[in-house]
Amino acid sequence: MNIMWLKYAQEVAKTGSITKAAENLYMGQPNLSRAIKELEESLGISVFKRTPRGIRITPEGEEFLRYADKVLKQIDEIEELYAKGNPHKQRFSISVPRASYISDAFSHFVATLPRDLPAEIFYKETNSNRAIYNILHADYRLGIIRYASNYDKQFKEMLEEKGLTHEMVAQFRFVLIMHRDHPLAKKEEIRYADLPPYVEIAHADPYVPSLPLSSVKKEELPDNISRRIFVFERASQFELLAANPDTFMWVSPVPRDLLDRYGLVQRACADNTREYRDVLVYRRDDTLTDIERAFVTELCKSRRTHLPD
Repeated sequence: MNIMWLKYAQEVAKTGSITKAAENLYMGQPNLSRAIKELEESLGISVFKRTPRGIRITPEGEEFLRYADKVLKQIDEIEELYAKGNPHKQRFSISVPRASYISDAFSHFVATLPRDLPAEIFYKETNSNRAIYNILHADYRLGIIRYASNYDKQFKEMLEEKGLTHEMVAQFRFVLIMHRDHPLAKKEEIRYADLPPYVEIAHADPYVPSLPLSSVKKEELPDNISRRIFVFERASQFELLAANPDTFMWVSPVPRDLLDRYGLVQRACADNTREYRDVLVYRRDDTLTDIERAFVTELCKSRRTHLPD
């Protein structure tokens, strides 16, 4: 089998488009299409299904791409290991929800790494769908996914199907954070009915396997709030909350020093009873490395410190 075919398939899976993949690979689209066809003929399966909306990975293709990713990663590791004068680097990569207790754990984890340790560290904040994709197709080793507890069955079935180990990190209820001068900051008890006059800072990318995005959005982003600002970068969310006293945001519990840094307060909502779970995921046939176990240790410490039991 031609190793380049593996790289071609990996890029098509990453972009979801033959045309875009060809551009990224600096080759003609017809040549890439022909190479993918030859790959599929040699395997006797369809790796991709062509649809009016673009390229979709087949179940057989997902299994093939998991093996392809491993092979290409091992080739990269061999080249790096034996490159002249290039010391072997430890690699740590994880995709996580936009959660402050997790970023707190990551900061402490990085601070514990020996200064003389050659390492490459990748930390990506994203939604559950992308975190899973990154493990299966983008060379990320770890992920933490977040979902409402009532969807536990759907997520566990999906993770089992994709060959991913899952370990629960935390279970919690969302709390409200807002500027210390927000009109609700000193209210004795906050209810859902108190929130509509204010602006919600929110994410626009919820995900539940087998459910349409429109249904999940309606549940996660109910239409009782008429004004929302959708922001995907966590630091910008804190800047918005700090600069606009009429905004609020639903979050997992936030470390006290971070709230103080931005002049924010954290409040419970009496009507909110929905439970969420953060779950660590990685490939079933992978074993955690020493550097990955060190991060998990810091993650557990941060959870015990910042999230109520």
